[in-house]
Amino acid sequence: MNTAHRPRRLAATLLAATLAGAGLTVAVAPAAHAAASDAVVKLPFSSYSAIAVDSVHQRVFVADSNTDYYLNKGTIVAYNFQGERLTTIQTPAHVSGLALSADNTKLYAGLREYIQTYDTTTFEPAFLAYTNTDTCGRELAFSGDQLYFTTPYSQYVGECNNAQTYLDGIVNGVHTRTGWNDYGKLKLEAGPDDRMLMGQPHNDYAANPFLAVYDTSNGSLVRNAARRFADSAGNGALDLKDMAFSADGSKVAVADANYGTRLLNTDDLSDAANGYQPLPVGATASSVAFSGDGKYMARGAAATGSTPDLLLQPADPTDSTAPLEFVFEGSLDGDRVAPRGMEWSADGSRLFAVTTNAVGSQYWLHIIQPPAVQYDTRFTGGLTHSPAPAVAGEPLAVRGRLELDGPAPGTPLKVTATRTDATGTHDLGAATVKEDGTFAVLDEPDLVGDATYTVSFLGDLTHRPATDIVHMVSVAKAPTSIALTAPAQATLDGVRITGTFTAQGKALPDRAVLKVVRTDKLGTGTLSSVSVAADGTFTIDDIPRARREVTYTVSWPGDDLHEASEAVVAVYVTR
Repeated sequence: MNTAHRPRRLAATLLAATLAGAGLTVAVAPAAHAAASDAVVKLPFSSYSAIAVDSVHQRVFVADSNTDYYLNKGTIVAYNFQGERLTTIQTPAHVSGLALSADNTKLYAGLREYIQTYDTTTFEPAFLAYTNTDTCGRELAFSGDQLYFTTPYSQYVGECNNAQTYLDGIVNGVHTRTGWNDYGKLKLEAGPDDRMLMGQPHNDYAANPFLAVYDTSNGSLVRNAARRFADSAGNGALDLKDMAFSADGSKVAVADANYGTRLLNTDDLSDAANGYQPLPVGATASSVAFSGDGKYMARGAAATGSTPDLLLQPADPTDSTAPLEFVFEGSLDGDRVAPRGMEWSADGSRLFAVTTNAVGSQYWLHIIQPPAVQYDTRFTGGLTHSPAPAVAGEPLAVRGRLELDGPAPGTPLKVTATRTDATGTHDLGAATVKEDGTFAVLDEPDLVGDATYTVSFLGDLTHRPATDIVHMVSVAKAPTSIALTAPAQATLDGVRITGTFTAQGKALPDRAVLKVVRTDKLGTGTLSSVSVAADGTFTIDDIPRARREVTYTVSWPGDDLHEASEAVVAVYVTR
């Protein structure tokens, strides 16, 4: 763990640069940043059903499901916003589904055969209404001043994913079967303006599951927009893990394990004009939640290794501010965000996220506070590069400084960079900003000519983006050299010359072939070419045709990335 106040470790991903031979490889992991604070609580149960946040009294309630056996009892745990446990409620039957009244005075809990309420300040229970038997786990939603809940039933727990599920309600105080039903453990989500979502998980009886929006005003339940997602060939079907309304109710976000994060227009469930960027490679969507103040979007995922499990970012998908990225790691954190595992406080000051281990037998509650203020950033002093001149095929470092207002970040920030040359624009990944603000972008230009380097800082939830900075670099051909060793004197019986050919920059595609020219008193002529060995050495054997000084000129013509080179040696020939 990083500090005593953060019992889970955020991913701290650094630019890894490895020089190998004549090449440079830059491996870049996604950026990660520290939240203002993150308290973590180990939940005292081995199953999970629901989370509900009471922003009036600053309570967060988490329930197990414990539906494996019909006589099982249930557990609801209440915490304050600092993560301190206030009480543990043992329910007389398994509990699966929580919802709060509009004024946050009552917590509704779905039990096996009835709905129970609990006072959110005293935690005293009260019977609300009997229901049809639930053997698989309910979903609850309070919408339009009425309580709605699902009633799935299966004779065998192992068949619950395919259960016939009914949408019921306590409407005007009376248990009501609405008539809406379908297969699978249907999910509910209440939203603003008396609207409610119902979504169908993928199951054996629903190859093309649905998402639907209901109007719950005036004690009625009217279905409005609905959508199935598979195309005519059956591809693209919804694999629903979670769903959420935006703060103003105009958008719906869906965690789709097949697709990622879908952003839809509430009125007709069509795709929004602008969606969120894809989740990191290897992350499977598991949960979504909009903050109540409309500023933030939280996207939970199941991922392994250093791949982020949670992205916390602006709710506006056109805002390019880099998200906060969280990697949850094992026994201190859990390994992934649980499906339907996130809720915000009404003011957006806290995100409550339930994580689980890979097998779903342990659970944790994270309380995350996004920063409330953003500070300005700027690049100062321009960019420089080394070595100078830059050479094609050799490592190049472009250096600069990022200046930050406000407090220092908890983990290093990142800048991103591109190189634009005659073949287009190339992404160079990210570079870490050091504590003094300096950074170095590593590259290996592979084309001779002008290259334009653009360095960007996209900002994060604490810092605003900086204006891009640009630097022009003239990339030259890599130098080559030829070194010759020959005897000062030789006879007409023969002369042997040895040498070494060296080429900097990118490795030659083939071994160099050198031109050999001999000049003596009889004139100048070209001898047989000589090929350079893998270690750069070569040998020239010649039978001189005349006495006195003989000059040997060895040359290489160069190529697109390498300069030409030449060397001359003289030998005095006797009988």
